[in-house]
Amino acid sequence: MSRRRPLSDEERALWTGFARSIKPLNRSNKPAEPPAADNSTADDSSARETRRSTPRPAAAPHREKLPEKKAPPLAPLGRRLKQRVARGREQIDARLDLHGFTQAQAHRALVRFLRGAQADGARIVLVVTGKGTGKSANADRSEHGVLKRQVPMWLALPEFRPLVIGFEDAHVGHGGQGALYVRLRRGG
Repeated sequence: MSRRRPLSDEERALWTGFARSIKPLNRSNKPAEPPAADNSTADDSSARETRRSTPRPAAAPHREKLPEKKAPPLAPLGRRLKQRVARGREQIDARLDLHGFTQAQAHRALVRFLRGAQADGARIVLVVTGKGTGKSANADRSEHGVLKRQVPMWLALPEFRPLVIGFEDAHVGHGGQGALYVRLRRGG
C-alpha cells in the first residue's frame, strides 16, 4: 500500500495554475425551446406555426484553428555525450555562473546567455546554479536552493525550446547537482 505525500506549496501553486487554464468541453446544444405541453389541439396547431415562424438561432460558425507551432520536445543528452563532456573529450563552449543572482536577474541572464551562445555556434554550455545554502537572513526551508529548482523548470518552458535541445545535471567535476549541462540547438 502506497502513501501519498502532501503537495509542497510550489507543487500546489503549479497545479492551481494548470487547473485554471483548463476549459470545459463544449456540451451538445440544448433545444432552443422546451416542448410544449398538449392541452388542446387548437393550441397545438398555433404553437407549430409560431415555432416555424420564429427563426432558430444560427449555430456559431466553426472556426478552424490554425495549427500552432509546437515546440520540439526536450531530449536528454545521452549517456555517451554526457560521459565525453565529463571526461573533457567534448568541449564546453560557454559557462554561466548564477551565484548571487535573484530569480529575475537569473532568468534574464539565462535567456541572454543562451541566445548569445547559440548565436556564437555553441553546442554545449554549462549553467552553474549552485546548490543553495539557506544561510541568508530571510531564507526559510522553501527558499533553499531556489535557482537549483527554478533553472530546470525554466529550461523546460516553451520559450526556451528554440534554444535548448536538452539538459542534465553536470558531472561532479563540473559542479554536480549545482550545475547543468545544456545542449543548444543550432542557430537559424
